[in-house]
Amino acid sequence: MPVFEELSKKDHEQVIFCQDQDSGLKAIIAIHDTTLGPALGGCRMFPYNNEEDALRDVLRLSRGMTYKSAAAGLNLGGGKAVIIGNPKTDKSETLFRAYGRFVQGLAGRYITAEDVGTTVREMEWVRMETDYVTGISRALGGSGDPSPVTALGCYEGIKASVKWQTGNESLEGKVVAVQGVGAVGYHLVQHLTRDGAKVVATDIDAENLRRIATDFRGVEVVAPEAIYGVPCDVFAPCAMGAIINDDTIPMLKCGIVAGSSNNQLADEEKHAAALDKKGILYAPDYVINAGGLINVANELEGYNRERAVQQAASIYNIVTTIYQIARDEKITTNRAANALAERRIARIGRIKGTFTGTQPQKRGRGII
Repeated sequence: MPVFEELSKKDHEQVIFCQDQDSGLKAIIAIHDTTLGPALGGCRMFPYNNEEDALRDVLRLSRGMTYKSAAAGLNLGGGKAVIIGNPKTDKSETLFRAYGRFVQGLAGRYITAEDVGTTVREMEWVRMETDYVTGISRALGGSGDPSPVTALGCYEGIKASVKWQTGNESLEGKVVAVQGVGAVGYHLVQHLTRDGAKVVATDIDAENLRRIATDFRGVEVVAPEAIYGVPCDVFAPCAMGAIINDDTIPMLKCGIVAGSSNNQLADEEKHAAALDKKGILYAPDYVINAGGLINVANELEGYNRERAVQQAASIYNIVTTIYQIARDEKITTNRAANALAERRIARIGRIKGTFTGTQPQKRGRGII
């Protein structure tokens, strides 16, 4: 793969290849854009088939974090890391501490966090070697599990979408099909049922479905392949990405797609347009699922859960603004979200062109 050609496609600033033979670490850190601040993004551990797949993934994910931070109003840039390995068999303290030393070597340009395949425990190992890590346990001054705040932001985005489409944000009697009821999906179902929505749920994990059926009376459970055809007001993808595609769009019987999973559109331009043509309102995924990022970003200033929850609740207003842009400029909601993020980056970039002296910037835990 021509590496610099790949970087130029999405305007990445820096890519770091990390290897430690003693621990078995093979990782890639990608920094996409630091106009708004240091790049913050999770560390994903996955058994990629080859290094090219890992590089493509980290480039795509880090660019997405730039847009997510910008749209959420955070003073952070976009970055991501991937560790090539099996999260069920290859984790060790030495591996994650070795990774932490590479993060420390970037001197604050990149701040890491948990992601798919990593947990709070691994971030605490990383913390032994670097100041630039979030997503640690509350006992150590962190925010702990971000899932409840991610779910809250998704719930607010769903209400904003229902309000935009119907004129009333009430979820009473609305049917919401939730695909994936793991960590985030579980908490989302909690919000929905509390507000009187009828939930239809699915998951590939039978234990997740058992827990949902036990904890929330009245939730209907369907097979994974049946969820797309459920007649509903809102389809909420909270599992894997690329599930809005050529095969599934014709099956959808919803008025809104609004869920917490990343990269829901298999092809951003094509499938956003297809949803729009079908009259389905799409809540851009990186906007509606930004609650988790907001939660860990609050650790940088000293974690305050009330403040994090308030900021996640503002996703309601951000989603509404995106719908207004889409309507006024006659573009898809996906393009409107990108425009919101890009315009903020451009505005702040111009401000940063003002010379303010040569004083050194303070950097350290909780200081940007």
